[in-house]
Amino acid sequence: MQVNSNAQLAASASGTRNYLFPFILVVSLFFLWGMAHNLNGVLIPHLKKACQLDNSQSALVDTSVFFAYFVMAIPAGYLLRKWGYKLSIIIGLITFSLGAFLFIPAADLRMYELFLLALFIIGCGLAVLETAANPYAAVLGAPESATHRLNLAASFNGLAAMVAPIVGTVFILSGTSYSEAELQAMAEADRLAYLTHEASSVKLPYLTLGLVLLIVAILFIFVKLPEIKTAEETGNPSQHKSFFAVLRHKHLAFAVLAQFFYVGAQVCVTSFFIRMAQQGAGVDEKTAGYYLGVYGLLFMIGRFVGTFMLRYTGAPRLLSVYAFISVLLAATAIFGSGMVVLYALGGLGFFMSIMFPTIFSLGITGLGDDTKQASSWLIMSIVGGAIFPFLTGGIIDRADDNTQIGYIVPLICYLVIFWYANKGYKVRTGVS
Repeated sequence: MQVNSNAQLAASASGTRNYLFPFILVVSLFFLWGMAHNLNGVLIPHLKKACQLDNSQSALVDTSVFFAYFVMAIPAGYLLRKWGYKLSIIIGLITFSLGAFLFIPAADLRMYELFLLALFIIGCGLAVLETAANPYAAVLGAPESATHRLNLAASFNGLAAMVAPIVGTVFILSGTSYSEAELQAMAEADRLAYLTHEASSVKLPYLTLGLVLLIVAILFIFVKLPEIKTAEETGNPSQHKSFFAVLRHKHLAFAVLAQFFYVGAQVCVTSFFIRMAQQGAGVDEKTAGYYLGVYGLLFMIGRFVGTFMLRYTGAPRLLSVYAFISVLLAATAIFGSGMVVLYALGGLGFFMSIMFPTIFSLGITGLGDDTKQASSWLIMSIVGGAIFPFLTGGIIDRADDNTQIGYIVPLICYLVIFWYANKGYKVRTGVS
């Protein structure tokens, strides 16, 4: 018995070592797609200025990226089941890089439609990456630590939430803004030169991002990764279930709903953060951009703190507390003034930090062979990021450009998440 026990411990240790480097590579993906998402918080006010857009039009940056998630969720799930984690990740990285490279001609032509196409392609790549990487991080180790592991990986997405706004503020934002009347008063050549210069500042960051993505894709090509297969993929007849059959798991169906509202809330907060800081706290564009980096820092800290706290408390309880505090902070951002608004926005970064990975992990709890199919649904729910910012932009435009009023949208989203954390997450017994 002692020999068998020692052999099992040795096998377990060997398996842990085998998973370590693949897990590190997967963690790098969380950082890279975090860079793409969190550059949007800078990109939206920047393109609003460079392409002379209103709030609803500028929010199409988010719509393009997150609508791609909706379009690609089913194909990404098919790729994952057909070709596995590794090839899906490589395809996602290459697609992501192509979208980043397309920013160069879009900037040269100052064509907003081409920017939106580039962002849609980026979103397609991100959908494939996230469909593969989220469940892969969850299954690379003991099932009982899946939530902890997924939150740890997602902490590096939080690191990108800090780095991306700083990079965007330094390399993209000029800090120079003109009112519509001032632009009209300029000579045509001067006005065109200014707008062209503003549009061109996105080229270097996105060229660099595209090159890094290609390098990481090449690394994945040559590194051997464990392909963890389920009974479904090794001949179980259940592999022919319909795409909708997995929603018979009520806790998954409610997780899809909660994720839809969470992503909508997060994207609303970051997309209008710079405008909110300028209006609510009275800071300039560059300063607002750096505060967005502080928001990202708090988001990252929140991820690490949340990962630590999950060792000592249940995921639903922590999610419930964070969602309730987020409701209070959103209300403060709406009705507050001065630096209080910025403090509330920073607090939202901290308390939203664990929501995505925690909802994801709770949603796939106990699904076994249905995990990959469930991942497709949870990634499809990211389409909330396409809908809610556009809705928020419309509210702001109709409220005479009052950005604070628009934050009623994320407040409602947090209420839905609070309900999920208290009721919707529960696994219904008797569901096969």
